Formats: sequence, structure tokens, C-alpha cells
Amino acid sequence: MAHCREKIDPPVTPVVREERIDGAEDRRVLIFVIPSTGHAHSYRSDGKDSSRYWVRIGRETREARDALLRELLVSKGQLPPWDRRAARDADKEEIDLVALRDTFQRMGLWDPQRSIEDFLSSKEAVSPFVPPLLTPDEGRGERPRNFSLLLFGRNILKYIPGAHIVFSVYRGKDRSEPTAERYEMIGNVVDQTRKVIEQLNAEAYVAYDKESAVPNQSKYPIRALQEAVVNAIVHRDYEVDQPVRVTVFSDRVEIASPGALPRAIDEERFRSGRAAPFWQNQALAYFFSKLQFAQAEGQGIPTIIRTMHEEGCPPPSFVIEPGRVTCVLPAHPRHAILRELKAIENKIIIGRNDEAMNQLEALLDADPSNFRALELFSQASIAEGSSRRFLVFIKKHLETIKNTSNASTLLTISEALIALDGDSDAHKVAELLNSIAGSRSLEANEVRRAAINLRKLKDDDKAIDLIERMFQKEPSLRRDAMLLQLCGKAKIDLAKKCIEKARDRDAPKNLKSRAWDLCRDYLSQAERDFHAAMEFASGTEREYLERDLEFLNYMQQVSKKPVQPASNRPDGRSVEQRLASRFKVKNAGRNK
Repeated sequence: MAHCREKIDPPVTPVVREERIDGAEDRRVLIFVIPSTGHAHSYRSDGKDSSRYWVRIGRETREARDALLRELLVSKGQLPPWDRRAARDADKEEIDLVALRDTFQRMGLWDPQRSIEDFLSSKEAVSPFVPPLLTPDEGRGERPRNFSLLLFGRNILKYIPGAHIVFSVYRGKDRSEPTAERYEMIGNVVDQTRKVIEQLNAEAYVAYDKESAVPNQSKYPIRALQEAVVNAIVHRDYEVDQPVRVTVFSDRVEIASPGALPRAIDEERFRSGRAAPFWQNQALAYFFSKLQFAQAEGQGIPTIIRTMHEEGCPPPSFVIEPGRVTCVLPAHPRHAILRELKAIENKIIIGRNDEAMNQLEALLDADPSNFRALELFSQASIAEGSSRRFLVFIKKHLETIKNTSNASTLLTISEALIALDGDSDAHKVAELLNSIAGSRSLEANEVRRAAINLRKLKDDDKAIDLIERMFQKEPSLRRDAMLLQLCGKAKIDLAKKCIEKARDRDAPKNLKSRAWDLCRDYLSQAERDFHAAMEFASGTEREYLERDLEFLNYMQQVSKKPVQPASNRPDGRSVEQRLASRFKVKNAGRNK
């Protein structure tokens, strides 16, 4: 009791009572009840020259210093909140009247019938929740409060050294990148906030995936970015001379707000978005709410968590340190995969195909339906010069790929497998995937690719069936010159096969006769296709078609009457070889 009177300032008088313990008559419990007061009490220990303040945090008694002491004094009303105090050494001439008028107009508080000096007052409050912009000061007239200087000051760094934002961009996942972008946002906090939100909005670009149930995915929800940065600006400790730091990495955004988490806020409830509202700088928060930078009271953290979840992003995390609170917003997973795929594509370009295929195989084992990774795997296997490894992977995941891949991806896989010349197993898989692609709704370029694949597989009749089926489903394709040309070339190849059969000495006579008739029929159809293509062809396409028509004319001459079988000719060559030597097809590479 003596300590309470003599060593605590102001003194406290505990209420003391004694309680018995049931079953232990020789014991008592002495209870001291110390009612809360309107003061912060200091205590001077024995042998100490000065008193100190103490606070209880959880199960720990800790000396209150610096920000913790200021928070204690503010909570007891012995010190006004920082944003309501007079700005040190500043006078009212530091207020930018243009910024003041612009802000009041945005808030709907501006009255053109009144003088601007009426708003810049130490007597008239802007709102019941906000004190006047100025405060009386003995000997110096009126001075701006800290929140007024932050909102409307001409040179706030002169009086509040940490009141700015550092915005940095690193293209990798950490700060080890050799180059980075760095911007310093200065000016009043309203201007700073607009600038940093503009920069952050550029990071919220969209990744597209037509095969996904949600085809368009933002890297970050804009609302989450805005709430996080506004929280960092409004609720920071401005007595700390460190800036707000917004750092963009390839896979996340980190927004660090100087100052410790207020003692009144439970850390776990804060992280989960369930903490009760707490205004670090209430006057500043009021203006930001009215300017629609922030949500209503206490909704910032819940809004960040909710919008990240709705966008499909990983949940945000909050790193709470003694000197700062950092909000970490992870990017949407689709963007992380896109970055990895871009890096793999670069490796294919510079010839590091084996390394690229190792990465792709690992990525696709986790998600065999990733169409972009499958297409890159196809390209890497072709560039490597062998599709054997690719074939093994495709057969392993064939069912998934058949059911989930889009037509374009199936065609790309088929093209890579066809590159395995002479491999019947690869060609069977290629034919299957090409057939599945052909059964779907295809665009004109995809129809062309499917038909070319069939021609490489020596299935010219199937190529013709595919093109004609697509003509029936989509009549507008009949005006596609390249498709008509492909159809005609496939019919010429079938005509060549007819000639081979007609020249076969072992074939029955009636079959030979039928082969010549079918050959002439194919050539007639090809002529119609080429002439139809000429109507819709561009300049370059017309040149190729003219060469095809010249070759067609030669074939028609050959088909008028049989020639000697290859075995009876002096050179022993087949009709294919003779035709190729007599008429060089200059546009053969065009169909690759």
C-alpha cells in the first residue's frame, strides 16, 4: 500500500479484500483491485532515479517506450492523437489553398458563397468527427494540425520527414535483380495516393485462358491493391521517419506501413480480418473515406481478403514486426505459370531444348491439361530433332489430353508426332488426336492444319472428307482459297495413286480401267477446286495456284491414255518419280 502511494505517480489506492479457500482453513487469498483511472501511471523502482511506464501485453509486462508510450498517453487522453496535434514549426501559410478547395469540392463540402478562409479556421470544424484544420498556438496565432498539413501541405517532408511513398518494381521474386524501377511519390498524401494507385493498377493486368471456366483472370484484384495501400497510408505511424514502401515482385506485391500494430488490436484477429475497427489517424481516415479511397470503417482488411478470394488469388498475408506492418498480396497462380512458360519459351529460342523439356515435363506431370505447356513441349521436341520422349509423355497422359485439350493444341501435338518419320506408333497417336480435333468446331486456320497433318500421314482421302465436311458446317469456309487449294492438291495425290494402280501389271484389267476413270475424276474435281480458289486468292496465293494448275494440266495429259509400266521403261522409275522430274513443284514448302 505504501508503494502504491509513494512510488506510483499519480498514486493509486487499491481496494483490498481477503477471501477464504474452501477446504483449506489455514489459507487466505489477498486480492488487490485497482480501478482504471483517466491517467497513465508511472512507477519508480527502488534505486532508480526516474520513473517508468509499464504496460501489460498478453502475459508479459513491458516497459512503455517510444510508440508504445505515446499510444498509452493517447489512450489516457494525456496526449492528443498525432494527427490532431499542431504541426511542429509549421504555420498556416504552408497550406495549399488550391489543394484545399479541390479536396473540399470532391467531398461535396465546398460552398462557393463562402470565402476559403472560412474553411481554414481554428474555430469551425469540418465535421463532428474532425477538429478544425487549424489550432490556436500561444504567441504564434494559428497553426495547421498534422492531418491538415498531410492533406494540403505545400512541403510536408520539411515537417514530417517520413510522409512519402517509395514504389519499386523488381521483375524477379526478390531484390537481387540487377535492375529495378523505383519511384518516389511526394506531395500531399492525396496526390501520393492517386499516383501509387495508378502505378498499382498497371500491375492488375489480365491473363486469358479460353479453355478455363473463368477465362479472364486479373493478376491482382484492383480493390485489394487499393485497400492495402490506403490502409498503409492512413494507419501508419507518422512519427516514424520511414516511408510507406510498395514493392512489386513478379509473384507478389508487398505494402509496408511504418509503425507497430496498435496494442489494442489482437494480431490473430487482425490477420483474419475479424479485428474491431481502430483508427490510427481518425481525421485522416475520415477524409480518405469521404474521398472514396477507402471502404467504410473497419472494412479494409476484410475487403482485401474477400476480393483476393473472389479473384482466385492465394490469400493475403500480414507480416507484423515491431517497426512495421506489411501486407503481402500473392499474384493469381495463372500468372505465375505464365512467367514460367515465358522463361521456358526463351530457353527454346536460344537452343536449350533439353532443359526446357525437363521443366515442361515436371510442370505437365502436375497439370497435363496445361495447353500452353503442351504446345511448348511440342515445339521443343521438334527443335530437339526427336519426338520420342514427347511420344512417351503423350501416351502416358493420353486420356487427359484427349478430354481436356483444345483443338489447336491437339493439332500442335499431332504435328510434333508426325515429325517422327517412320514411327508407326507415333503416327497412330497423331492420327487419333488429329481426328478428335477435326470432330470439333474449328476455325479456318485449324481446318488447314488438320488437313495438312492428314496429308503428311498419307491420308489424302480423309483430308478431303474433313475439308468438305467443314464446308457443309460452315459455308463461309468455301471462300477460303487455301482450303480449296489444299483440297485440290489432295485430289491430285489421290490421282497419282490411281495411276500407280493402273500401271500395276498384276492388277486385273477391269481394276486398271476403273483406276484410270477415278484418276480423271479426281483431276476434274481438283481443277474445279483450283479455279474456285482463284476467285478468292490474294496475289501471292494466285501465283502458287497458277503453278498447281500447270501441274494439273500435265497430269490430265498423262491420264488421257496409259503409259508403259515402270518396269518396262529403261529407267525403271515410278510415275511419282517421273512426274517430279518433269515438273518441279516449287511451292512444296508452303504446306509445311
